[in-house]
Amino acid sequence: MAHETVHARIGLVGLGVMGANLALNIAENGFPIAVYNRTGSVTDDFMASAGDLAPALLPAKTPQDLVASLQSPRAIIIMVQAGGPVDAVIETLRPHLEEGDMIIDAGNANFHDTRRREAALRETGIRFFGMGVSGGEEGARHGPSIMVGGDPAAFEAIRDIIEAISAKFKGTPCATHFGPDGAGHFVKTVHNGIEYADMQMIAEVYGLLRDGQDRDAPGIGALFESWDKGPLSSYLVEITGKVLQATDPETGRPMVEMIVDSAGQKGTGRWTAIEAITLGQSPSTIEAAVAARAWSAAKPARIDGAALFASTDAPAFTLSDDTLEQALLAAKIIAYDQGFSLLAAASEAFDWDMDLADCAEVWRAGCIIRSTMLDEMAAAIREGLPHGQLIFAPRFAARLETATTALRRVVAEAALTGLPVPAFSAALAYFDTMRQARGTADVIQAQRDFFGAHGFARTDGGVGHHGPWGA
Repeated sequence: MAHETVHARIGLVGLGVMGANLALNIAENGFPIAVYNRTGSVTDDFMASAGDLAPALLPAKTPQDLVASLQSPRAIIIMVQAGGPVDAVIETLRPHLEEGDMIIDAGNANFHDTRRREAALRETGIRFFGMGVSGGEEGARHGPSIMVGGDPAAFEAIRDIIEAISAKFKGTPCATHFGPDGAGHFVKTVHNGIEYADMQMIAEVYGLLRDGQDRDAPGIGALFESWDKGPLSSYLVEITGKVLQATDPETGRPMVEMIVDSAGQKGTGRWTAIEAITLGQSPSTIEAAVAARAWSAAKPARIDGAALFASTDAPAFTLSDDTLEQALLAAKIIAYDQGFSLLAAASEAFDWDMDLADCAEVWRAGCIIRSTMLDEMAAAIREGLPHGQLIFAPRFAARLETATTALRRVVAEAALTGLPVPAFSAALAYFDTMRQARGTADVIQAQRDFFGAHGFARTDGGVGHHGPWGA
């Protein structure tokens, strides 16, 4: 039977690593899927490697063929590079689509682009979704965490597919609809921001042990492996234990020692920081992680700096592994607190009516920041967060009361030994600020009034006052 006469439930454009694996995941879960790639040879190679799943895959040579292969209302996933390529694919599909059809952008799109596309396509009767997909290649193939934004009524037409292909936490799909237009992509952006912070904190622990205690990578890896059995149990802690214990097959040395210490970034961490500032938020742990990656790229300057500012009188880093474990736990909770605060601010600003507990639950499996703490975080959110702050929730406040003592000691000793811990330092500064009933912004307000007559609120009542420093 010619493939044009078969009608698949869903289509997919873009057979790169993520697209190909997502297509196989959909097919394996029992949903025939039509696939298309601009370079036809990529489609041919994909089909040749699909094995037993090939009968559930309908290869299309043109966008028109792809659309013709689909049931109505048609649903098409786009898995191409974010930005212009997404707009280009939309333009190739639009002439062949009808009112009620759906386009689903499953890439790492900027949520502002998603909002723009959704509004433009809505005018034509086409429904557009922004769908965050987390879990990398493995997740795409066997079950990612999925964060959807778009028309909730239209989402019902594809819910069964999205939930079937997602990761499962104790049988519950890690796939949720978070609100209209860019809500899903924004949740994915904040997920990635928390991911940046978590990775940076883990790297800081590694640096303290490597440079402050002269510990070798395999030994540090074994420590992370042991921590993965306790309250820090998470995907990132798990894989850190593995990568630090891996051996380079060419030299026999620890693999991590052969990797240039300059970290890349694709933009989602920066987007998190930028949008936070725009919304009047400041997730300092995420900002510190983004900054640390930028500093890591200045490798030649750091080499010269090491020679210029060499110090031989710094004391050794003496804190115990247990203290480091508690410090990492405290900093991790604070990073999540900042992420949830940002999600709440965006939900209010864009009228998304987002359920923050759903955010915690959709991250419990399949995604990069999955952690045993997320189930407890979801419960804390449903119980009600005082002032909207996770760190004030009773079950986390009690934990932080002891764990931040360790965080304070780590930051202090790291500073004395000359070892950088920007994310740990940012977490501690945020925590200390949030426990100060009276801060220091009073003098800032006085300064602003002095040079700009901006006015201030008085402690005994009223706003718009000015000081005695003159006009």
